[in-house]
Amino acid sequence: MSEPSPTITGGCLCGAVRFEVTAPFVSALYCHCTRCQRRSGTAASANARVSEDSFRIVVGEDRIRSFKPEDGAEKCFCVDCGSALFTRFPGMIGVRMGTLDSDPGIRPSYRQFVAYAAPWEPIPDDGLPRYPERWPPG
Repeated sequence: MSEPSPTITGGCLCGAVRFEVTAPFVSALYCHCTRCQRRSGTAASANARVSEDSFRIVVGEDRIRSFKPEDGAEKCFCVDCGSALFTRFPGMIGVRMGTLDSDPGIRPSYRQFVAYAAPWEPIPDDGLPRYPERWPPG
């Protein structure tokens, strides 16, 4: 009997964009930076990272737009419904965990950019390591 496929699927709110992840996520985190706050409309963004070789748009490549700040990674979203979907880093994709259809098999293991945490929502006392800036540094 063969192992089940590790493929995890996800997509945007309106269904115009669908993607799949074909390998296990390598890390997951909460980001409290002001960009994530503004992009998501929430106090923090839950993200899971995977090698770019293991991420594929299945439907709706033409519905994806992006914003690439001069000093940051490219943030990709659905042009129809505005759902924040993923970020492109060199060699990696940071998938917004809220866009996944099923359990990704990983939980956020740290919090980064906590120096910029929203003052209106205290960071929960969850025992996760907290870093004032990006982790890992660099």
